[in-house]
Amino acid sequence: MRQDAFTGGVDPGGLWNQNDIRILLCYILSSVNAPLSGQDLSEILQRKALANYFEAGDALAALEQRGNVVRDQDGCYRVTEAGREIAETLDATLPLSVRDKALEAAFTLLADARAHRENRVEVAPLETGFQVTCHISGGEGMELMSISLFVPDSAQAELVKERFYRDPEQVYKLLLSSLTGDTAYARSLLEDRGE
Repeated sequence: MRQDAFTGGVDPGGLWNQNDIRILLCYILSSVNAPLSGQDLSEILQRKALANYFEAGDALAALEQRGNVVRDQDGCYRVTEAGREIAETLDATLPLSVRDKALEAAFTLLADARAHRENRVEVAPLETGFQVTCHISGGEGMELMSISLFVPDSAQAELVKERFYRDPEQVYKLLLSSLTGDTAYARSLLEDRGE
């Protein structure tokens, strides 16, 4: 395969060909079937070191110019029928490991966005530390739970916030099982996580 793309920041097994990068972008957009911003697409490729940052930007611009992707009113990209056809016809030309890594990163990004959209964390400074309040939504404006805790510094406040957003459902299940006395369920949840 001809190498015609910059390879800086690309791991071995990543894409070094502009055409392959365009195919991968169409494949991602077609597979997740959701609009993604240019930043989201770049992050997906960068998380797994699949393509050079600048090459990915150029590939996305070329796809838009050719009508394979379009931007919606929010500036997010959607694959067109022509782009979907590219993904379906040519995705097998990409290594399976690249396709798998790209989709794993895409679905992780979408899950993170959903966790941030449906739940929230408030960090309030106090004289002696920070009050961190985590809210878990049940959807449709219903709050299932909120919990507040004190932490002594901003680093711990950010750590609590990050860990909460990583899996708010797990936090809810663990707290509920603890409060209802279902310690076997709490133990199984922790074992599933390897803790």
